[in-house]
Amino acid sequence: MTPELSVVVPMYNEEEVLPLFVDRLRPVLDDLDIAYEVVAVDDGSADQTPVLLQKFLRLWPQLRVVRLRANSGHQAAISAGLAAARGQWVATIDADLQDPPETLAAMLATGREQHADVVYGVRTDRSTDSAFKRTTARGFYKLMQVIGGDDLRMDAGDFRLMSRATVDAVNALPEHHRVLRLVIPTLGFPEAEVGYKRDHRAAGDSKYPLSKMLKLTLDSITGFSHAPLRLATWFGIGGFVVAFAMLIYAIGVKISGDPLSGWTSTVVIVAGFAALQLLCLGILGEYVGRIYTTQQARPTYYVAYDSLMATQTAPDLQVRGGRSQDSPTTAGAP
Repeated sequence: MTPELSVVVPMYNEEEVLPLFVDRLRPVLDDLDIAYEVVAVDDGSADQTPVLLQKFLRLWPQLRVVRLRANSGHQAAISAGLAAARGQWVATIDADLQDPPETLAAMLATGREQHADVVYGVRTDRSTDSAFKRTTARGFYKLMQVIGGDDLRMDAGDFRLMSRATVDAVNALPEHHRVLRLVIPTLGFPEAEVGYKRDHRAAGDSKYPLSKMLKLTLDSITGFSHAPLRLATWFGIGGFVVAFAMLIYAIGVKISGDPLSGWTSTVVIVAGFAALQLLCLGILGEYVGRIYTTQQARPTYYVAYDSLMATQTAPDLQVRGGRSQDSPTTAGAP
């Protein structure tokens, strides 16, 4: 039977919080009284997460385990789950319990009542986050809105509910290293939101350190907008205007007979323009790198195991964005 709801859960080294997450999520889904599946995507965990998932797989018939062959990143794990999900509605939620599973019922009800294709979980209360986290998160959303993300919802992360049409549209996109919280609003499908209070991580350590946050920001900027390229253009125009003004000033001083002085200011100006040139080259290099990665067309993930397919004969099954592999001999196949 095709499930009415699929819940995609990306996981990476979540052995400490996984039992707590299952204890919270399963009663919520059982109370919905609909056919559902939970697609747990193990993103190459190095702890006991795969063992625990196999244990819960025997005890929870609606659980489906998709294991990636190597750690591919949070967004790639979500994409793998979306490609595998079969539900008419598909929700994505992290396993750290910062996003409460109990909100899923309200999101599903909102999607049905308002005929929305996307229901965002919006963090109306982030008091449990540190001041640094709140400040950087707000700065990220503001920056994305400034460079063209007018439809981006503030404080809406990867906790969302999507219709089958939305998931099919996302799966059809050819983008690599996509940031789903930016991609989905650009589809323009009818949307709604449900507010919730963001909780503390129930157990374990955060899997999103500052380095990954910076990488996500860079992928978001270069993958979402070409505004930085325009910024480089404006730098060039501004530099030309300043240089022309300095030329007029130098000619005026020469005509007036005053000696030209100010070696320090000259060096500062030259160094400033050199820095701007390097910045513009760096911005251009980021976009060229994305073009190069796209041209390589390498899958962003490889599926090593799918518990649903384990009982079926489906050799070398291709999935969007990656490849499902039924035997070790096909590991790393392009």
